[in-house]
Amino acid sequence: MKRFWFALFMGIALNCEGQVERILIPAGSPEDQALQTISKETDSTKKVAAYEEFVKTYASNPAAVAFGNWQLAQSYQASGDLGKALEYGDKALAGSPHNFDILVSQANIAQQMKDNAKVMDYAEGAGKAFRAIGTKGKPSGVTDQEFANQAANDREAVRSSYEYLETLAFNAIVEEKDPKLRMNYIERFTTAFPDSKYGEQVSQYAMFTLGPGQLNDQGRLLAFGEKTLASNPDSVPALLLLANAYVEDTKPASVLKSVTYAQKVIALSKGDAPDAQRSQKLSAGVAHSTLGFAYMKQDKTAAAIPELKSAGSLLKGQDDVAYATALYRLGYAYAKLNKKAEAIAVLNDAIAIPGPLQQPSRDLLSKVESARPRAK
Repeated sequence: MKRFWFALFMGIALNCEGQVERILIPAGSPEDQALQTISKETDSTKKVAAYEEFVKTYASNPAAVAFGNWQLAQSYQASGDLGKALEYGDKALAGSPHNFDILVSQANIAQQMKDNAKVMDYAEGAGKAFRAIGTKGKPSGVTDQEFANQAANDREAVRSSYEYLETLAFNAIVEEKDPKLRMNYIERFTTAFPDSKYGEQVSQYAMFTLGPGQLNDQGRLLAFGEKTLASNPDSVPALLLLANAYVEDTKPASVLKSVTYAQKVIALSKGDAPDAQRSQKLSAGVAHSTLGFAYMKQDKTAAAIPELKSAGSLLKGQDDVAYATALYRLGYAYAKLNKKAEAIAVLNDAIAIPGPLQQPSRDLLSKVESARPRAK
């Protein structure tokens, strides 16, 4: 009786769903002999026809069908017919869904086609297959330790493929312009690669995608940010984005959260350190600006001014929009405290910076200049 196995290398061959799959054609079998004959064919057109005939002949053998379709996929890829290549590769994958070699091959074809949706399909499949290793029933005659050791070995055997597909999936997120589709990729990615080396960056993309100017979904943004903090409490991007999101909310509890998160960013970033890098200064500067704004919303304008001044000194030369935002807020704070000269000076600096804060700064300056001095 002819047999095939998806091998789990334990000294014996096992047909065990959820483990590392390898298509094995027994040596000397009719299928093996047919494949050897096909491999000697030098004419690409004849070779494709031979593989198609092979798949028909051995249609009752799933391993042979999967292997034949995979070879057809690679042949069509080599000839430049990527549509056919993807079609036959998917047929091969249907017969061996946890096969990392086929998953990588298919992802490469999809990448050539610039089809990020398909890249995500194959990467997601790899993530599920990787997590499934060692989770299925232990074969009889194998100790728990032997099974655990083999699972660890199996993971290492496919780790490079897993990490390669993880990178392709991350690139698909980066390249996607449609925010709805990007968020779909992000949610699939975080499930498929829960401990990803790209986790921090993916979280940043998620919160950017859910934020103003993109999906503008405040509820999902806050939920995703809090979920990120639950797994990484010191995530500066998550803390900073949440601080900015909460400060815009009208609930008193939200402003308190903004204060807490902004203060933590300042402590973690160390933007005032002599050797602080641009990213540290930028994070700390934005956090000081957010903290100052939060204090203003709490009617603590006097406390807001030193925070906004610190923001300005850190952000100058780092990011024009963030710097202009800090200046606008500082000008507003000075105006609230009836410090007209200081407000005018700061707002003139803000107006000199091209960008979205120019007109609001002009409008505020006009109000400050026309306002009568308030009695002290």
